[in-house]
Amino acid sequence: MSRTAHQDLHSERGALRGEHPGRSRNPVIKVADLAWLEFEKPDLDRAEVFARDFGFQIAARSEHELWLRGTFAGPPCMVIRRGRTSRFIGPAFRAAERADLDRLARATGTDVRDVAGAAVPAGGEVVDLLDPSGLPVRVVHCAESLPGLPGQRPLTLNFGTDHGRVNATQRPPREPSRIQRLGHVVLGTRVFARALDWYLDTLGMIVSDFLFLDGQRERGPTMAFLRCDQGSLAVDHHTLAMHLGPGNGYVHSAYQVTDLDSIAAGGEYLAERGYRRSWGIGRHIQGSQLFDYWRDPDRFMLEHFADGDLFSRDLEPGWAPMSTTGLAQWGPPATRDFLGASPSPQRVRDVIHALRGDNEMDPARLLGLLKAAAS
Repeated sequence: MSRTAHQDLHSERGALRGEHPGRSRNPVIKVADLAWLEFEKPDLDRAEVFARDFGFQIAARSEHELWLRGTFAGPPCMVIRRGRTSRFIGPAFRAAERADLDRLARATGTDVRDVAGAAVPAGGEVVDLLDPSGLPVRVVHCAESLPGLPGQRPLTLNFGTDHGRVNATQRPPREPSRIQRLGHVVLGTRVFARALDWYLDTLGMIVSDFLFLDGQRERGPTMAFLRCDQGSLAVDHHTLAMHLGPGNGYVHSAYQVTDLDSIAAGGEYLAERGYRRSWGIGRHIQGSQLFDYWRDPDRFMLEHFADGDLFSRDLEPGWAPMSTTGLAQWGPPATRDFLGASPSPQRVRDVIHALRGDNEMDPARLLGLLKAAAS
């Protein structure tokens, strides 16, 4: 039997007739990758301590801004600006070409502006947008990249009769995992279908995998893992993931490190310094990444990951039911903290607002999400 995209690959099945194709026929532009994420926090000193412990390098620091980077050449990973409260501002995506900014500005009725930031080499330009959830989204083009820095070397491993290491021991140091690059961001939204189509039509992203609620597939997907479309060049399984939920905004962001030992030793380092693991260590199903999730002092969730899937444009979306047990191939059970299932006043307010508002949340969807979290 010949192998298809849904046999022995990323999903057991593909789309049914008439289901969402997972890509736009004629997008405005095709973004190349995430550039960085933008946050506000009141305490930049505390943010810098965690950033170093988590494995970031400091690209630039001023009284009002902290720019973080990985060891790979390219743009910075994150900017944290001083603000009155801790909050996620939004993602910035990298335009493939400078001309894409002009095309995007014309199509959306916006302007191309200069990027301000000490960690943006030779400056840059940006188009500022709002997605259907109301989240600020930037598309940037920078003329130059930050140069690469020394990284962690992967360990030489022995496999069965393949002995790459002889007369030598393995003693990986217990030190911060050295971040290589920003991998992806996950967002929650009450208007999933509208937001999904916006990212496909406006930014040219394509879907790697859809998840749907058990018994509600006919209503369409409720989660999508989106990658950038770079043709035959294989890219991360997802650069952006979105799911339907009662709240809009940031869920977590993920940063690539060298290997499993980097994840594990870096996790021990974080635990020794009193940080709280949210979930891990394990291996995901959609995307296949080795993962480990942590909370920073402001309760934002960040992930160390390694060994993720890479897909070219040719692979069509997979379809699978949404469930907690379907999140990982192996590892400890997903925690209530990771799932966002711990009760809180804000969670209750989000649910009430969602059920009363003009969005895609209704009692059947809410019950389906609760069932998925328990399955």
